[in-house]
Amino acid sequence: MENSVHSAPRSKSWETCAICLDGIQEKKTLSCHHSFCAQCIDTVFTFKPACPICNTYHGVYTGTQPEGTMTVTRNWQSIPGFDNCGCIIIVYDFPAGIQGPEHPNPGVRYSRTARTAFLPDCKEGEKVLRLLRKAFDRRLVFTVGRSATTGLNNVITWNDIHHKTSMGGGPQSFGYPDEDYLFRVQEELRAKGVTDDN
Repeated sequence: MENSVHSAPRSKSWETCAICLDGIQEKKTLSCHHSFCAQCIDTVFTFKPACPICNTYHGVYTGTQPEGTMTVTRNWQSIPGFDNCGCIIIVYDFPAGIQGPEHPNPGVRYSRTARTAFLPDCKEGEKVLRLLRKAFDRRLVFTVGRSATTGLNNVITWNDIHHKTSMGGGPQSFGYPDEDYLFRVQEELRAKGVTDDN
């Protein structure tokens, strides 16, 4: 008679935690229906309140943007690719300050920064403006760190939500025309938990 080795079938109740890769202990299921060990997911949420599997946000994510202002004006000038509407002009202004405990070098100064960005004054541009305002209020548009452009440390930098800082010149000049920009920036905002739904 031939000997065969059979491993015992795993119980259907046994699940693996995607964080620790072990059996789930004190199961916690999120509203997106993914389950984890309670301690594992609680630890993850101290850094970012999003599901590690599907990136659905649970709660509001706030960033490390320093104190500043976001001012919006409009003019008649059209943006390349959006010929039948005017222009939304966003001015971000940050005074000089001292890095807080949430920044890379607490107690170290950063200098004043001002940035200008442009959106088409159309329905989709208005939606992006609304989402950018929400992201700004949640301190997600800027952070303090190393500038990818200049290489300087301890400066206010963009925080992975791309803006058009020029009206023309195309993507290589951070300007228009760029037919996919409004879609892409909404995806970047969604990745930070900023949508019309929350």
